[in-house]
Amino acid sequence: MTNRTLAELGTPVVLLERARMERNIRAMQADCAAAGVKLWPHIKTHKMVEVARRQLAAGAEGLTCAKPGEAEAMLPSGVKRIFIAHSLVDVRVAPRLATLAGQLEELRVAATSPAQAEALARVAVAAGVKLKVMLAVDTGLGREGVRDAAAARAVAEIVGRFPQLKLAGCYTHEGQLYGAEPAAQRAQVDAVIDRLAAVRDAVDPDLPLWPGCSVTARHMLATGRVQVVRPGAYMFGDIALAVTTKVMPVADVAVHVLVTVVDRPEPGLALIDAGSKVFSSDKTAQGVHAMVADGRDIQVVRVNEEHGFVRGADVDTLRVGDRLRFIPAHICPVINLTDFVTVVEGDTVVDRWRVDARGRVD
Repeated sequence: MTNRTLAELGTPVVLLERARMERNIRAMQADCAAAGVKLWPHIKTHKMVEVARRQLAAGAEGLTCAKPGEAEAMLPSGVKRIFIAHSLVDVRVAPRLATLAGQLEELRVAATSPAQAEALARVAVAAGVKLKVMLAVDTGLGREGVRDAAAARAVAEIVGRFPQLKLAGCYTHEGQLYGAEPAAQRAQVDAVIDRLAAVRDAVDPDLPLWPGCSVTARHMLATGRVQVVRPGAYMFGDIALAVTTKVMPVADVAVHVLVTVVDRPEPGLALIDAGSKVFSSDKTAQGVHAMVADGRDIQVVRVNEEHGFVRGADVDTLRVGDRLRFIPAHICPVINLTDFVTVVEGDTVVDRWRVDARGRVD
């Protein structure tokens, strides 16, 4: 597979620019180190042992995972500390947690509400292991997390009743900031931290704060109020990070999808060989699933399963057989839809990496 050129590859194919990714990993780690903040990157974006190894080698303290299946898939990376940031409630997962805890120095789990904390306690008792618990706080996304101080105190009381559990911090996912304009981001970050800290203080002012979002990570470092950040997409990038929120340059985006123009059915429209099974159905607020990486005004504005509908001011420059690199609107589902990524340096193929946790939603 290596030492080939892009011209030899069939399409569609997900390309990972290794040098860009490694620069992005090092840059985030350096910023965290300068701020005295630990980095526990979320692997839900890359789902690859090879990427996790590089994050850990650069200095990441641990890894954040969405589900036990992701955590299990990351063990070959050599990771010693994992936070499973999801609402675990099923006692049938207890043997898996026990096995994970036995292979790690530290396993953290989430408490997201009083009702879920009761279920989590049953899981922990069944597992027979001690688990550090992170209290989830809703800071505006409207998903998991306690909504007020009373609920936070109720969760803390439940956790305190069980010797298998120890409250060890407060976390949030401030994903609502993926729609934030650059000029408004810092003010919104301050509001998130104010909210997170207020709920934390109602329970224990000494608990560390663990926000988690690639849009906010560097803003969070600048606040001087957090102990850990948990960004996920920072080492790859996408339209959301490079164009919508502008927290990274387009030139730093490390993952492209290489496609071929397969038809020109009418003026102003081209069809490519990548649809929702490659880009997913995710799109920007403007309805863009992907944008061409070379700066021309060419976007994927509609997807069927196997076709992308391409429009834009420059679309009529395209011819059947042309090959294009596209930047996806949202990188996370793109990686989860492929078995392997093709690792490149410019136009040269240098490796092929398995997406180890692909489909691990268990």
